[in-house]
Amino acid sequence: MAKELLSLDNGTICSSWNYSDTRLATGSIDGTLSIFDLRDSTSSTSNSLRSTFKTKVHEGNIVKIVWLLPEYGDAVACISADGIVSLLEEIVEDSKPLQWKLCKTFGSSASKVLDVQFGISLSRLKMVAAYSDGHVRVFELLDPLELTNWQLQAEFQNVIESVSSFGKALSLSASISLNPQKGGSQESSFLVGFNSNTPELNSSKVWEFDQAHQRWLPVAELALSEDKGDQVYAVAWAPNIGRCGKWSGI
Repeated sequence: MAKELLSLDNGTICSSWNYSDTRLATGSIDGTLSIFDLRDSTSSTSNSLRSTFKTKVHEGNIVKIVWLLPEYGDAVACISADGIVSLLEEIVEDSKPLQWKLCKTFGSSASKVLDVQFGISLSRLKMVAAYSDGHVRVFELLDPLELTNWQLQAEFQNVIESVSSFGKALSLSASISLNPQKGGSQESSFLVGFNSNTPELNSSKVWEFDQAHQRWLPVAELALSEDKGDQVYAVAWAPNIGRCGKWSGI
């Protein structure tokens, strides 16, 4: 029988569990980030959630929350409706209660971040971000102990060939999914699609890093000729459960 773990506050519009399903992060229409932890299994109220932290992150809506990989501690990326990504990390200072600190922000009013995903390749943490102008930017964490220290590794548009015939692209949303089937010792690949006014950008494409030439290359386009640049709203790689081959959904 299903059991209610938590009643969320009015105005909560997004939520995300961490990788171990022991912490829940929620975002609200007023820009508040809330963190909930599962109670200790020995507690009389076990299997329920308790609020452990709440802070104002943005002036506007938080529309998506993404947890960083657990190897890099407890940290989340909050995407706001105005396209700003705020990266927050849980820290411990002496005997003070646990706090969440703002480490880094990405995006601007001119170039809004629509989606982000994190993955490890060649033993380094990467953040892939899709922007409202149709560009994809890949950032690399330089120091695993400092979530403030990111470097732009690459920037490109989501097109097979360089195209100059279309005007300024405007994307309303985007979706990124990193390939889970490759280990951290290899360069990861990812899938991205856009919902934009530019058909060339919309079709979902798989990007992979070419180590020999030190650049990201589109290795597959997941679209049929009759699609005619239809907008893409969500993409996902299938989880690796031992089957041969790679599968994705759009």
